[in-house]
Amino acid sequence: MKKLFLMFSFIMALAIGYGQKAPEGLFINAKPADFKAVDFNGRTVRLKDEVKKGPVVMVFYRGEWCPFCNRFLQKLQDSLQLITDKGASIIAVTPEINEGIAKTVEKTKANFTIISDVDLKIMKAFRVDYTLEESIVKRYLTAGIDVVANNGKNGANLPVPAIFILDREGKIAYRYFNTDYKKRPPVSELLKEISKIL
Repeated sequence: MKKLFLMFSFIMALAIGYGQKAPEGLFINAKPADFKAVDFNGRTVRLKDEVKKGPVVMVFYRGEWCPFCNRFLQKLQDSLQLITDKGASIIAVTPEINEGIAKTVEKTKANFTIISDVDLKIMKAFRVDYTLEESIVKRYLTAGIDVVANNGKNGANLPVPAIFILDREGKIAYRYFNTDYKKRPPVSELLKEISKIL
């Protein structure tokens, strides 16, 4: 088990370092392009409508196979009432197909909006997407992770695990962008940032 975990960690560490030029993500005060998508539960979600209701926490994660992603999504679920009590909502975005999202929901009990980003439109709008090199895809396969099959037509593309908070004008009021896949901000930091824009 320890050996498998070490191999997984090695693969993940290499994943960002290879492939296309590293993405930078959108910056504070940027206004991402509007999008409309259908979430895992079949609900149509439009960004400009969601921000009118209150702050939106945009979460980009790689897939159900990523333990660090699952751990963070579980923490968001555990604090969901605190987030919604502030009038905010969460939209999580992944390149995975719905079968992968179903496994994520099973593991994390996530009860917020999760979108399979068909054609990577949302990831590209927030500038968080990158493409794995074939050698890295093969290393994932060796560890039992078939990224291409998990992503369907999105192929070997993943997002940097980034978090953005949008205000009611649809502008980015907070950004967390770190290519170290093991790190995420504490939920308390997100709650503090949400409070600043209420």
